[in-house]
Amino acid sequence: MRTLDQWFDAYRVSHQHPRNIALHVVCVPAIALSVVGLLAALPGPAFVEPWAFMHWGTLGLALVIAYYLRLSVALGLGMALVGGVFLLGVEALQRLPWPVWQTSLAIFIVGWIGQFVGHLIEGRRPSFFEDVQFLLIGPAWVLAHLYRRLGIGF
Repeated sequence: MRTLDQWFDAYRVSHQHPRNIALHVVCVPAIALSVVGLLAALPGPAFVEPWAFMHWGTLGLALVIAYYLRLSVALGLGMALVGGVFLLGVEALQRLPWPVWQTSLAIFIVGWIGQFVGHLIEGRRPSFFEDVQFLLIGPAWVLAHLYRRLGIGF
């Protein structure tokens, strides 16, 4: 398994242009939130119905956070916090007068359009065309970007 630095070095190759980076800082979290929302919209087992936060999105977050913890404890803990915010966001989306999957799908589509616009500006293909794991590296890269700005080590 690659180290976090190796993943970030490879990811950075196609994420140099300031506009592409800015689009990623906005679109990657939006896409991640939308995936949690889409997973939350899937029917789950009846025994978890009393707990609004227990759904497939929660399970997906738990698995992804475990992956991040293997790469970096500091980033994994940060992603756990972000995941909690995503769960609150999905709960807010569930209160809208239309199904959460519709809003999540719209966010997903707009987010990916933004991503591809960023890569057109960059002039490079998205990293996940080389390795699908880059879809998981993107959110960690955005959080690492924030950590650097705040002076937090990872």
